[in-house]
Amino acid sequence: MYRNLYDTDPTTWSPQGRIHQIEYAMEAVKQGTCVVGLRSKTHVVLGALKKAQTQMSSHQQKLYKVDDHVGFAASGLTADARVLASYMRTQCQQEKYEFDEALPVGRLVADVGDRSQANTQRMGKRPYGVGLLVAGSDMTGPHLFETCPSGNYFEYEAMALGSRCQSAKTYLEKHFKTFKEVSVDDLIMHALKALKKASETADDEITAESVDIAIVGAEQKFKILSNEELQVYLDRLASEVTAAEGGEAPMDTT
Repeated sequence: MYRNLYDTDPTTWSPQGRIHQIEYAMEAVKQGTCVVGLRSKTHVVLGALKKAQTQMSSHQQKLYKVDDHVGFAASGLTADARVLASYMRTQCQQEKYEFDEALPVGRLVADVGDRSQANTQRMGKRPYGVGLLVAGSDMTGPHLFETCPSGNYFEYEAMALGSRCQSAKTYLEKHFKTFKEVSVDDLIMHALKALKKASETADDEITAESVDIAIVGAEQKFKILSNEELQVYLDRLASEVTAAEGGEAPMDTT
């Protein structure tokens, strides 16, 4: 009863100094499927677990291309992710039209933060219930940002969002100091290993149908790997797991 007096719009503060609408939006991000981002000195890799609502439905989109040099992974409400993707694409197109150059990643993320924060200042609006890991490369190098429903944004070497992301964060915290010098292939492997940690308590193992990986870099346009390209890394991951367990893959006797 007491809470209901203060949670009907994002401009009303409770006596405890909390805005419940923002807390609800942050909870939506926590309940979303896990997404990870990793940055080396030349590239950024995004990874996401995809989840289908039912066995007869397709997986929800988790990775979005914004421009050739930038894209993002989303955890939370997919509809809000699509709205922000459309906004970010418009900002990039406007920059190209006016200045004939790519919009710097930091400025784009700042625009998203301003737009998200504006929704906490107007009655009749609600915060975006989605968190983004924005990956991009510009003249200052590769970048990885996180945006929050409150309008805050942060730059990271590696980060994970979503349900069961703590296991992925623990893996990233253990290895992130080595990411700067690794190759793109190894960076992708680290992303898959972090996602595997987050999915160990889930019902299904990670497969090419349940995982998305995207890369972007100085000489690499934003690209989401196809299932065939991704399967190569998943096979490598399976062989490493088998070797780590001290077993050998069964021989094909057919």
